[in-house]
This record gives sequence, structure tokens and C-alpha cells, in this order.
Amino acid sequence: MNLFTGEYNNTIDEKGRVSFPTKLRSVMDQNVLIVTKGLDRCLWLFTANEWETFQSKLMNNASMMKSKSLSVVRHFIAPAQSVEFDKTGRLSIPQSLREYANLSKECTVLGIARYMELWDMQTYKDYLAASDDIFHEAAEEFNDINF
Repeated sequence: MNLFTGEYNNTIDEKGRVSFPTKLRSVMDQNVLIVTKGLDRCLWLFTANEWETFQSKLMNNASMMKSKSLSVVRHFIAPAQSVEFDKTGRLSIPQSLREYANLSKECTVLGIARYMELWDMQTYKDYLAASDDIFHEAAEEFNDINF
């Protein structure tokens, strides 16, 4: 399995197209990504295989009779769209997803091993600044990782 890694700053044009980093595209075996709402006002991008795994696990653990489960399913599954790369390696992000993530001109693409995130650059900077204390607390909980 190829893993996505790296942090890339890019721009999104007025039509909602973002040039996707070549290093990330080279890891993929398909010309399509599934794009959906993520957490913290970013978008999550999956290959078809990883999307199938994610949505299957989500649906298998959700109950249609529990409002919290339905809320999570509706947040991730309902807005998901398949987006194909154009000939120049750009993805056209659907308007509703651009609005959710506040995507404007500058954006950041993150490789997170098995999926990717697309952030408005300023939103990502604000998130990093606001979550610094939480990060340090969470990192201390990973006490089983030794070098």
C-alpha cells in the first residue's frame, strides 16, 4: 500500500479547481478521488478503495435508529462526491464542499497516510495555533511509541 505524506501549499482558482501535488498523484493508481466533509472545516479526500473501507466501517458501526449515528453518517457519507483529475492534474472541488471548508484562494493539502485533507490555508494556520495545547496533551498519550 502506498501512503500519502507531505504538506503542500497551493491555490484554488475561481472555478474551484486546485492543482494537486504531483507527489501525491504519483502514489495513486486511479484518476479519481472521493471528496467529502472532514472534521474541523477541512475536506477529506480518499482513493476509491480507501473510501470503500472507510464508509463500510462507518456504516457497519452506525445505527439508523440513533440520532448521533445518523448525524455522523450524514456529515461524511451524504456530501461525498467522486471527482476526476483533469488533464493538467487539477481537481474541481464542488461548490458545496468549497463553502463548507471556506476554500478561497490559498489552500493546504496534507497527506495523512491513507487519505488526504484539503484546507483553506488560513483556517489551517488558525487550527494549528488553537490546537497546540491539545496536540501536546494528545502526544503524551502515545507513550508506547519508542525509538
